[in-house]
Amino acid sequence: MHPFPKSDHCDGHAFQNPPSYRLSPPLVVAPPREDREPRFRSILSWQMSLRPRWPDDVATNPPDALPALEPGEFSVSFINHSSFLLRIGRAGQRPLTLLTDPILSQRCSPFRHFGPKRVVPPGLGFAQIPKIDIVLVSHCHYDHLDRPTLRRIARRDQPLCIAPLGNRRHLNGLAFSRVITMDWWDRLPVDKIAITLVPALHGSARTPFDGNRALWSGFHVESHRQKLLFAGDTAHGHHWQAIHARLGAPDFALLPIGAYEPASLMQSVHMTPEQAVEAATLLHVRQAVAMHFGTFQLTDEGYWEPGGRLRHCLATLGLPESRFIIPERGQCLRLA
Repeated sequence: MHPFPKSDHCDGHAFQNPPSYRLSPPLVVAPPREDREPRFRSILSWQMSLRPRWPDDVATNPPDALPALEPGEFSVSFINHSSFLLRIGRAGQRPLTLLTDPILSQRCSPFRHFGPKRVVPPGLGFAQIPKIDIVLVSHCHYDHLDRPTLRRIARRDQPLCIAPLGNRRHLNGLAFSRVITMDWWDRLPVDKIAITLVPALHGSARTPFDGNRALWSGFHVESHRQKLLFAGDTAHGHHWQAIHARLGAPDFALLPIGAYEPASLMQSVHMTPEQAVEAATLLHVRQAVAMHFGTFQLTDEGYWEPGGRLRHCLATLGLPESRFIIPERGQCLRLA
């Protein structure tokens, strides 16, 4: 008996990144085979090594006011890391509200006093986040599935929670009104929008013993007026073309730009800023928005490096910085 459907990304028990979506040849020299996937042993050894020091604390500005929206129109407010408040206008009602990978905790870690600690406060505090209708969780890593934050949101608002296959056990007991787990390309109509789970190239684990026992994904959210892609955690690959072919060009694409060094560990699970620009091009997105940077020191690049590399890449290609926005915490974006 297999707990999950067999597919190109699942053998019935564990999940994998399909070879058809991986880049070949890789963009950097391939490391020895034993280091191509970020195994627990190699990650622990690397975490004990010296890394560039990030600031201890970074100030933020007050959050932008949340605008009134036309029916089907999106607004996107950056909270921190991969956490966004998405609002979609509805006729005669308050906007539909979604949260992506919410994390308000001081650390992204299984331990209260050990592990990566935030260097910047959230752009929206818990009290500033409006009532939430839907929570989207891309995978079970601690910087994306933060049970303390999810518990607070669930107890206050009892929203629906949507996550990839295998993540239900991590979300049980958190007071959600309902938890729905989905496979890649599954589509769920909810309150006049459609949410589609889309592929990502990543991995999953909460302990040394449950590697890839839960799926990872991005989310495509579509109203009658606009489309948004939340990429989740992902490496660069051919899945961008597949997403565009199936779902069309998004109006917004929220794309990760950080946690890419050292390449020997990270190239199979995260993107560089330059790869994020190429992903935006392959998606034909109207407005790309950066995420997964500058909140927790997860990897070896410096605090300012992802944004600087992204701006340099855009300038080199002759593209305006407005093509790929690096949002401030609390900044609210909408399409003109």
